[in-house]
Amino acid sequence: MNPKMSRPADPAAVLKRVIRYMLHYYKLPFALVVLCILINAGASVLAATFPQTLVDDYIMPMIASGSTDFSGLAAQILRLVVIMALGVVAAFAYNRIMISISQGTMCRLRNELFHNMEALPIKYFDTHAHGDIMSVYTNDIDTLRQMLGQSTPQIINSVITMAATLVTMIFINPALTVISVLTAVVMFTVTKNFSRVSGKYYMRQQRDLGAVDGFIEEMLDGQKVVKVFCHEEAAKADFAKVNEALRESADLANRYANLLMPINNNIGWLSYALVAIVGSVLGFNGLAGVTLGTVITFVGLNKSFTQPITQVSQQVNFVVTAAAGAQRVFDLMDQKHETDEGYVELVNAKENADGQLEEVAERTNVWAWKHPHHDGTTTYTRLEGSVVFEDVDFGYDENKLVLHDVSLWAKPGQKIAFVGATGAGKTTITNLINRFYDISSGKILYDGIDIMNIKKADLR
Repeated sequence: MNPKMSRPADPAAVLKRVIRYMLHYYKLPFALVVLCILINAGASVLAATFPQTLVDDYIMPMIASGSTDFSGLAAQILRLVVIMALGVVAAFAYNRIMISISQGTMCRLRNELFHNMEALPIKYFDTHAHGDIMSVYTNDIDTLRQMLGQSTPQIINSVITMAATLVTMIFINPALTVISVLTAVVMFTVTKNFSRVSGKYYMRQQRDLGAVDGFIEEMLDGQKVVKVFCHEEAAKADFAKVNEALRESADLANRYANLLMPINNNIGWLSYALVAIVGSVLGFNGLAGVTLGTVITFVGLNKSFTQPITQVSQQVNFVVTAAAGAQRVFDLMDQKHETDEGYVELVNAKENADGQLEEVAERTNVWAWKHPHHDGTTTYTRLEGSVVFEDVDFGYDENKLVLHDVSLWAKPGQKIAFVGATGAGKTTITNLINRFYDISSGKILYDGIDIMNIKKADLR
């Protein structure tokens, strides 16, 4: 396996690249998403502050005075309903838009990935399992769908909600805010440490998943060979190894990720209880300006402040998996394309009265090599089919030669059979004639023209 495709991902750098890719095509829709998230977060915070207004400004005065006029209270409740309805509409809108953005991004990624793959040299496909490459198109890209469609808006919503809630809490009661902030610091620390550990295992999981897909594809493609050589038991044993590696990496990755949410959830409930207890003590003793409405409101705000961290921790496994999948996607996209520095073309030609060849547009069944020169002149060489190897050296691995000092000449129209044991170089010679690989030294000549100077499209 290519080491580049199996190296650990830097989640932050990879995810930034994913976001940049998405924003390149969907800036305006994403701006609408952020706007809707702001509306939703604002509605949530405003709704959380309503208990203080209802209790301190309406319910307690009504109880003290014995009033039965509920008009003011009803108006406030109606206002609360309108705000919450606005938040619900905004949440529906940003989730719907993000679905379109995520699916559009996935479609563009698959198209770009395929276009890049078509430009890769044959060597890449000879050194990578086809099933592993297919896994990039399916499993790895699908991890981004979950992250872009759900995790990204959830994280943005959580950050905005926390920021708005923190400002509101400080404004209402700085003393109680300290408890919530300290709790949040603990939750952030736990999330950071668990994410760092699970991240490396998620990368292994995606790599091992690709290995399983690659093995299955290879076995299906070569099932007749497996049957002919009675290789079934060996194939079962080999599959058990790659399958066990996938089980182990997935177990470790999900073990840490699934522990994170319950831990943060319990810390959040602990913070909830501390705020209620400390707030009640301050309220009963008339300290720090705490009222019953303050305690009720602050308990709700504390939940709004810590709950986003818990929600983000639920998304961590999706985000880290997406980072691992995106790393493999971008590794494939970043592979170097096949280069072609040839300039000799194969063209239709006809022979003039003086015996010279000239290029023509129509098909003549006469082919010629069109060879432009630095001085601006062009010569035409009739395609005869002469193939010459002169002292050719080649190896798929530069430290291990398959062909050494090979010289041969195939005359026009001559048929030559290559006979030899597996690994002798029969297929290798075919690959070199088509320039699927470039030789290490020596020359290959077509009708006296160096194969390195012929355009690959014309050669093949």
